[in-house]
Amino acid sequence: MKVTVHRKAHFNAAHRLYNGEWSDARNAQVFGKCSNPHYHGHNYDLIVAVTGEINPETGFVMDMKVLKKLIEKEILEEFDHKNLNLEVSEFKNLNPTAENISVVIWNKLRPYIDKELEIAITLYETERNYVIYNGNESA
Repeated sequence: MKVTVHRKAHFNAAHRLYNGEWSDARNAQVFGKCSNPHYHGHNYDLIVAVTGEINPETGFVMDMKVLKKLIEKEILEEFDHKNLNLEVSEFKNLNPTAENISVVIWNKLRPYIDKELEIAITLYETERNYVIYNGNESA
């Protein structure tokens, strides 16, 4: 029997959406206010879902204390109160859209979570805009 556990976290970060190969006019047309060269910020809500079999010895899918510390170390310390474009190496050449941020988070967490467990990232950029990434290239 598979069960999914969730851990929620929150971070604040600034970013600018733009394509360096485009003109300012085209960036403004595609990304609107999000292409502001002075950046803008979001209050992100992150949910990490871990799915797997319940361990008969512990009763856990994954120890939530371990997941909490992993999110704090690998994500919050790296992203919280940062300018994603300037301070997070993964976004040096990658547009920090919610889609790309969720994939980066998944990639940062995956090596630390048992390969038998499935993980999915839900990232809310606003109350109404969010993305889900589960590592499946065809999803």
